[in-house]
Amino acid sequence: MAALRLPTPPPPRAPAPWLHSSHRRRVAAPRGAGGGGGGGGAVPPPPVRTLLIDNYDSYTYNIFQELSVVNGGEPPPRLPSRETMACDCHCFCSTFPWPVFFFPVPPVVVRNDEWTWRDVYRWVYKERAFDNIVISPGPGSPACPSDIGIGLRILCECGDIPILGVCLGHQALGFVHGAKIVHAPEAIHGRLSELEHNGCYLFNHIPSGINSGFKVVRYHSLVIEPDSLSEDLISIAWTASPKMLSFLESDKPDITSSTLWGSLDNLFVTNQSECSTTDGKMPSINDASELDGYRVLMGVRHSTRPHYGVQFHPESVATHYGRQIFQNFKKITTDFGLQTPLLQERKISSPDLKNFVANDLLHSARLKLWDSVGPCALPKRSSGDKCLRLQWKKIDNFLNRIGGSENIFSVLFGHHSAEDTFWLDSSSVDQNRARFSFMGGKGGPLWKQMTFHLASQRANCGGNLTIRDAYGCTVRNFLKDGFLDFLDKEMQSIQYIEKDYEGLPFDFHGGFVGYIGYGLKVECDASSNSAKSSTPDACFFFADNLVVVDHNNGDVYILSLHDEYSSGNGDGDYQNSIHSLWLANTEKKLLRMDAMAPRLSINGNSSINGNSFTISSSVNKQRFVIEKSKDEYIRDVQSCLDYIRDGESYELCLTTQMKRRTDYMDALKLYLKLRKQNPAPYAAWLNFSSENLSICCSSPESEKDQAENLMIVDLLRNDLGKVCEPGSVHVPRLMDVESYKTVHTMVSTIRGTKMSDLSPVDCVKAAFPGGSMTGAPKVRSMEILDSLETSPRGIYSGSVGFFSYNKTFDLNIVIRTVVLHNGEASIGAGGAIVALSDPEAEYNEMLLKAKAPTKVVEECSQQIYNPDRSDSMQTTVS
Repeated sequence: MAALRLPTPPPPRAPAPWLHSSHRRRVAAPRGAGGGGGGGGAVPPPPVRTLLIDNYDSYTYNIFQELSVVNGGEPPPRLPSRETMACDCHCFCSTFPWPVFFFPVPPVVVRNDEWTWRDVYRWVYKERAFDNIVISPGPGSPACPSDIGIGLRILCECGDIPILGVCLGHQALGFVHGAKIVHAPEAIHGRLSELEHNGCYLFNHIPSGINSGFKVVRYHSLVIEPDSLSEDLISIAWTASPKMLSFLESDKPDITSSTLWGSLDNLFVTNQSECSTTDGKMPSINDASELDGYRVLMGVRHSTRPHYGVQFHPESVATHYGRQIFQNFKKITTDFGLQTPLLQERKISSPDLKNFVANDLLHSARLKLWDSVGPCALPKRSSGDKCLRLQWKKIDNFLNRIGGSENIFSVLFGHHSAEDTFWLDSSSVDQNRARFSFMGGKGGPLWKQMTFHLASQRANCGGNLTIRDAYGCTVRNFLKDGFLDFLDKEMQSIQYIEKDYEGLPFDFHGGFVGYIGYGLKVECDASSNSAKSSTPDACFFFADNLVVVDHNNGDVYILSLHDEYSSGNGDGDYQNSIHSLWLANTEKKLLRMDAMAPRLSINGNSSINGNSFTISSSVNKQRFVIEKSKDEYIRDVQSCLDYIRDGESYELCLTTQMKRRTDYMDALKLYLKLRKQNPAPYAAWLNFSSENLSICCSSPESEKDQAENLMIVDLLRNDLGKVCEPGSVHVPRLMDVESYKTVHTMVSTIRGTKMSDLSPVDCVKAAFPGGSMTGAPKVRSMEILDSLETSPRGIYSGSVGFFSYNKTFDLNIVIRTVVLHNGEASIGAGGAIVALSDPEAEYNEMLLKAKAPTKVVEECSQQIYNPDRSDSMQTTVS
């Protein structure tokens, strides 16, 4: 990464009022001990500024969000009981009522290879912009310089700065002081352990031991060997039992037998050596390991420096008392500062962090600095050059009268092999999920198709965009900033009137519908793709006419968009008449279906729009060819397990491709059979005739085990943490993460974040590709997978869905999908490899996931398709 230009140092500032000696005494005193006369109460402690070193981890921004809250205003005086909390994760969640003087103070995130020691020294010591440092988790080992970067130098040189290392940062603390980093007895990822600790202040007011309620999430393959600890390091926490807990088993801790250490009524630490294990007569980890082989070292501290490390992940959504640990570290920081001149001299009088570290010191331009007091300072949206107006009609309780949504699609859009059509199809409606289906075809004057190919397979490479309008005109452009940036600008150029869609119970009212290929990860966090996809990297329609089906009550909606601004250039009346005519004609066709219901072909019978199908008596035998043989796939699984055991990843979603020729296959017929045999709430049909491309998708709901679900939830929280206001992210512990709508729904309801502040494309850039299809840490996992997978994933593992003109969106994750392109069918399949995976079982699971779509292709390949032609066209059978 290129060197970063350092800004002009900020001007000196007056000492903060809370650093006056009287206020320092007041902070140091126990709560309720006076100093707040006149009814004003005690002055809150100063905010704390954290430098967060990011080791390219997928959970760094979960730590960012936690620190944003903890480093700001004063928390409630007591840990709330489970009955009074909005969630039961033993943390101060964002829904808990904070004191009126609370404000978030976001840390500054710097990747471990962006700053030299000179940069760190300037900002930590000369400019005094930071009070403490947190070193994040990450892939790899602290023994590898490229994995830990500047972290080792910081731990060596910053002896007078409070430092907290998490996971890899914890191992780095041990490594710089001579400890050995070894493989753990068992690689643990996404599971929980009960911990015992020695009463060190980092665990103040946190219970200890079996059945105490102190359960933490672990993602690691390496550990510090306890017998190798030098005299400089003291063990402070270890696993309490060999039992591993699942995500759900951690939900209801038994706190009746808990042992609480410390007290929130006596927070001030007068001696930094208060954690000595000898006086407290607590067994050290060395003693424990001799007696109990199951004990794994989970925490260390330096004997004289304010340096701490924890092997587990306090920021995880399932870790109990995680926020309390960060609060204790803040208190350690402020109390240590009161005993030294450092904190008293810090130039932190203003809560506005932008005055201290400029944007060009941060790891990415997309990370915006927020004012710590007041609303999020995101840029205002500029006015566009289009004002789209929506007209719509509703036919009540219509669906059940005509046999299903497949008949609506076949009649309205199934002609001419359903060319240039889409169908976001909720073919399985369960648990009130995916209630609506959206369908449409080549429409009115606003319709267009956008096809994008990356210029190369590296980040920031741009690409070539082809736009074809409703009249057949084609325009080609090179997009320097890529497709997602183009899509964002297109959406921002549209003005709309909210009253136009009042009363509509769904989110898609017209706009962009299509897919984003897996290769577009290079426009997000990935650095490169290993191979070029044969299909476009993104392909979308702008749909100005569509039909919506409500599967709950059978209502059908007809919607049409037109551009109000076009009335000023002479063609407004024409466009208005076009879309009004489409609404009227579509309504007539639907009502005619009602009258002809008994004669309709229902559920994909043997006649669609007059095209006949018969069984072939003479076929050429073909089979799907799997990219990797069984032995090769098992070797790749074993390679994944080796990477996981070496700490390079927590989870790797290994995939492969299988292909076969499918000349002359009727793609729509194939999709109708697929949706019937494998119904799914996030199914989809897309046809782009100019690309000879059809997508038959039957993406199901999440079918992940609890450990994998926990990883994905933590990944999602991290991705949201990158783009949301500091201190605002709170994610439910159990959620559906198969749909990207989850991201935007949560973002739009997060405290302090308005839907208009964060665009749908922002959300996609933060979360794409889906964590369930890559692994964690995401960036390193994608690099590993690219080295193992020899062919591009293409559309598989990408997303199909919509971006509505009024800035709502929903995208699935493409799995269980047949892609038909240039006479070839391709199907991707795979599975998440974790530490407990069995290679043989993983191979069988991959085949099982591919069974439904391959079966449908094989069945359709046995049929001859005769679209009103005198010559017979036949396909082959496997």
